[in-house]
Amino acid sequence: MQALHNINLAATLNTLVSLFFAFVFGSVIGLERQIRQRTAGLRTNALVAVGAAVFVDLAMRLDGAGGATRVVAYVVSGVGFLGAGAIMKEGINVTGLNTAATLWGSAAVGACAGASLVVEAALATFFVLASNTLLRPVVNHINRRPVSEAAAEATYHVYAMCRQADQADVHERLLELLEAAQYPVRAVQKHPFGSTDTEIEAVLYATSVNAGELDGVVQRIEELPGVLQAYWNSGTEPTS
Repeated sequence: MQALHNINLAATLNTLVSLFFAFVFGSVIGLERQIRQRTAGLRTNALVAVGAAVFVDLAMRLDGAGGATRVVAYVVSGVGFLGAGAIMKEGINVTGLNTAATLWGSAAVGACAGASLVVEAALATFFVLASNTLLRPVVNHINRRPVSEAAAEATYHVYAMCRQADQADVHERLLELLEAAQYPVRAVQKHPFGSTDTEIEAVLYATSVNAGELDGVVQRIEELPGVLQAYWNSGTEPTS
């Protein structure tokens, strides 16, 4: 019978209004994502917004503003885990960051609606949509511009081709020779080369490299047992 005592038509109507606006605003955000065929589309963003609104509205009903504040903190962290599932890493490429951020924005919209801040929810929806649409041409324009030399730093890569059976020893000795020459290694990757060989790639920290010195180091690497070939090259990447 406790359920009957908890029926409050005014409070229920307020919950209905909050969830309605959370659904509408979340759907608007999701529609833009669905049109662009992103991983989290119409239904996902609507569900995130409605779910956040339900939790915040429930906390408001049970424990007032203090309870709602605590629940909002949990919503923020919980949706962070959900968004992390949308982020994918393939080699050096990372995708899904914008999708994860959009889910976070949908949760914020739902939290505002659940706290009966409908105008604030509408404003949040506008800015989330603006970030995904109005800023897109700006990003595309910047990405199409060539990177100037002043905004880039040199990167150096040392490669060693070796037999797969020798790759562990070659990897260890390569690092020792580079460290001894005061060229610390930032990252090391191994790439299969055919059915019997491996290419070891060492990325050096951005520093002033003396070509003659590095040639000497590479020559010593090439003389290691099991190494078939060694060489280095340089390139540029944007500075952060």
